[in-house]
Amino acid sequence: MKTYRHELLFHTKTRRAFLNITPQIESVLRESGIKEGLLLCNAMNITSSVFINDDEGGLHQDFEVWLERLAPEKPYSQYQHNGFEDNADAHLKRTVMGREVVVAVTDGKLDFGTWEQIFYGEFDGKRDKRVLIKIIGE
Repeated sequence: MKTYRHELLFHTKTRRAFLNITPQIESVLRESGIKEGLLLCNAMNITSSVFINDDEGGLHQDFEVWLERLAPEKPYSQYQHNGFEDNADAHLKRTVMGREVVVAVTDGKLDFGTWEQIFYGEFDGKRDKRVLIKIIGE
């Protein structure tokens, strides 16, 4: 069995963003040479997320509206966490959207269902963040 590790770096210009990272992950998978196995992709920061869904702009707007209703950014004073920082809402949004995805690798490709893509969700951007890709297989 073989393992392969790679990190992606992100620095969004906005506080919140949804980025389709599927092409970068497919590139890393090709680099790994692994044809059969599992790929783990996880956010390495507590205020960002990795998730699978459809790459459709309206859906991403719906995520933004829905998440803001669940955990509004302001007023900052509504959260006990917001003393030193102002990102309690980002922690809550990450919890809802999830930390990681695991995708089967079959014949050297991500074994997706219809319309599935991998996304990086940023909820407290404008600074450097990391995403880990770990591939295990043969």
